Amino acid sequence: MARILIVGGHGKVALLLAPILVSQGDEVTSVIRNPAHADTVRATGATPVVFDIEHGDREAIAAVIAGQDAVVWSAGAGGGDPARTTAVDLEAAVRSMDAAADAGVRRYVMVSYFDASPDHGIDPANSFYAYAEAKAAADEHLRASELAWTVLGPSRLTLDPPTGLIDTTAETSGEVSRANVAQVIAAAVHDDTTIGRTIRFNDGTVPIADAIRG
Repeated sequence: MARILIVGGHGKVALLLAPILVSQGDEVTSVIRNPAHADTVRATGATPVVFDIEHGDREAIAAVIAGQDAVVWSAGAGGGDPARTTAVDLEAAVRSMDAAADAGVRRYVMVSYFDASPDHGIDPANSFYAYAEAKAAADEHLRASELAWTVLGPSRLTLDPPTGLIDTTAETSGEVSRANVAQVIAAAVHDDTTIGRTIRFNDGTVPIADAIRG
C-alpha cells in the first residue's frame, strides 16, 4: 500500500486511475481546482483536496504533498491559451517537482506525451507549440532532478475500453486508450524498474506489467 497524490484529479485519465489504485490498496488523494468536482472524485475512492495548482506557491504545494509516498502529475491546462499552458504545464509542474523534494517525497510520475522533446519540431505558429514547449521543459526539469522519476509518454488518447496491452517499442506515435494509460500509471508508480526512465507507448500486444519492466 502507498499514499499516492494525483495532481489533476478530475481529468479523464485521473478518474480512471484512482479506482485502480484504490483497488490495489493504495490511499489516494486527488488534487482538484473546482470544489464542484469533489463528489465525482470521491466516488472513485479517492480523497479530494481542493487546491489551485496553477497559482499555489512552492511552499503551499509542499504542504499538500507532505506525507505522501508518490506524486502523479496528470494535470494540464487543456490548451487554447498559451499563457495558461505555460503557467500550468511548465511552471506549476516544475514547482510541484521542487515542492515534492522539499516535502521529502521522492517518487514522481509525470504523464507527458509520446513526442515530447526539446526537438519536438512543432511550428511556433501551430497552436500546439506552447504545449510542446511546456511539456519538453517540464520533463527535462524532472529528469535533471534528484527525484525518483518516471516520465510516461502515451500517444494519441482514445476512449476505447482497456485491453491491458501496450507497445513500448514503437518509434512513432499511434494511439492508446485512456483506460490503458491509467493502468500504465498504476503499474509504473509501484515498479521501481521504471525509475529514471522515459516510457513511450501505444496500444499493443504486450501485458502492461511486462512491457514497462526494465
